[in-house]
Amino acid sequence: MERSRTWLWLLLALLLLLAPGPAGRFVLDLLGGITLLLVLLPLLLGAAGFVAWQVIQRRLRTCDTCGFTSMEKEICPACGGAFAAPTEGAEPNEQFDVSNVTIDVQVVSEDDPTS
Repeated sequence: MERSRTWLWLLLALLLLLAPGPAGRFVLDLLGGITLLLVLLPLLLGAAGFVAWQVIQRRLRTCDTCGFTSMEKEICPACGGAFAAPTEGAEPNEQFDVSNVTIDVQVVSEDDPTS
């Protein structure tokens, strides 16, 4: 029956980690680098994906005629209509002065037969 050498390998690895020599330092540095890579790689990929999504979102244009969204420059591929020229510095959701806006509210009862 063959004896397992697992304990021997574990003791050798423990000796390398505890040894103050260059081999122990190399193993610790290697383990630290791998751990750092495993922790930071998903964060870096997530940040790169977010930046890519923002770039793509800024290039998308919506056709005023049919509502199709595309990255084309001048002509809508769905209906052939021309895209509106982008205005510099203007947001698609234009802000307006709310102090000049009047909202009419009518209270309607559910039991009211006239409504």
